[in-house]
Amino acid sequence: MSDYVVRYGAMRLLGVFSPTGGREYPRGTNVITRTDRGLEAGEVLCEATPDAQERMKDPGAGQIIREMTAEDRHELARMRQQSRRQFDVSQQHVDRLGLKMRLVDVEHLFGGERIVVYYLAESRVDFRELVRELAGEFQTRIEMRQIGVRDEAKLLADYGDCGCPVCCNTHLVEMPPVSMRMAKMQKATLDPTKISGRCGRLKCCLRYEFEEYEQAAQFEAENLPHEDDEDQTADDDDA
Repeated sequence: MSDYVVRYGAMRLLGVFSPTGGREYPRGTNVITRTDRGLEAGEVLCEATPDAQERMKDPGAGQIIREMTAEDRHELARMRQQSRRQFDVSQQHVDRLGLKMRLVDVEHLFGGERIVVYYLAESRVDFRELVRELAGEFQTRIEMRQIGVRDEAKLLADYGDCGCPVCCNTHLVEMPPVSMRMAKMQKATLDPTKISGRCGRLKCCLRYEFEEYEQAAQFEAENLPHEDDEDQTADDDDA
C-alpha cells in the first residue's frame, strides 16, 4: 500500500500520508486527513516515492481518512465563511487591547480542533490576554503564528504580473532567498516596481534559471577569447 504526498493547510504544507483501508488515490483527489494539528482538508499530489520524499524538507505526516464528500465540501465552505467572521472579531479584540500587530488571516481547521491566527509584527507581542479572549469567544484552542511578508503573500496573493497564480500560493513550499545579483546576471530590469512580487520583495522566479545563467557565464569566460587574446592574434597576423 503506497503512501502519498498531500498538500494541506492555509500555508500549503506538505506531508507524507498513509491511506486507511488500503485505498488508492489518484493525483488531485481532495481528501480529509488527520495531521498533528487535527482533522484537515488536503489534496493528493503524488505517491510518496523515495525520490519524492528526498525532495521534501521536513515533511509532515498523517493519515488519509477518506476522499472528500459533497457534505465535506459544504462544511469546508461554511468554515471558510466562518473564518472571515472570526477574522473580524479577532481584529476587534486586537484593536481594543491596543496590540502592535497586524492580523493577516485566520485558519479554522476542518475538524474544529483549533483556530490558527496569522499575524505580522515588528517586535515581540504579548498576546496572552488576546488568546484567552479568543478562546472564550470561539470555544476552541487558539494558536498564534507570526509570519513574514512572503508568507503573507502566500496566504493572500492571487495572481502575479505574469498573469499566472503566484508561485508561493501554488507549488512553492519554501521561499528561497533571492538577490539583486540574480536579476543582474539575467540582465533583467533593475526597476524595483517590475522585479518585485506581491510581497514587495524580489520575485522568486528570478531564482529559477539563475544556475543556468551562471553556468553560461562561466562557460563564456572559459571558452570565448579575451581582448588580450585578440590583440595577440592580431600581432601574430601582422608579423
